[in-house]
Amino acid sequence: MPREFTRSDRVSDAIQRLLGQVIPNEIRDPRIGLVNINEVTVTRDMAYAKVYVTFVGVDDEKESIAAASILNKASGFLRTFLAKELSMRTVPKLQFIYDKTSVKGQAISTLIERALKEDSQHQHDDEPASDDDFKGEQH
Repeated sequence: MPREFTRSDRVSDAIQRLLGQVIPNEIRDPRIGLVNINEVTVTRDMAYAKVYVTFVGVDDEKESIAAASILNKASGFLRTFLAKELSMRTVPKLQFIYDKTSVKGQAISTLIERALKEDSQHQHDDEPASDDDFKGEQH
């Protein structure tokens, strides 16, 4: 019977959990603010980890990319922290990537809500006459 989770999946989860703890406590750069770690993917050889992040309260894409760059500069420090916490021979090199999917998802959700609202308004305007209006008419 195959395993449910591969080793890289377990390492990804552990890295995501540990980074979620260490970034708010140890990285004190005001340009970063609150960080959501959306996903961590680790290569099969455990050499590299891509960390997909979004920044709470930051609407500007350039600011988010700059904040991800700051995290990339701190990746050596964060990797050292991970090495202390994980019992692994080698700890993956971290690459932080600004994840636009949540921003795009929010924009799409807003568009859907607007379309549904407009659709419901058009349905109320285009409602057919009630049955009472046709009772007097006979074919």
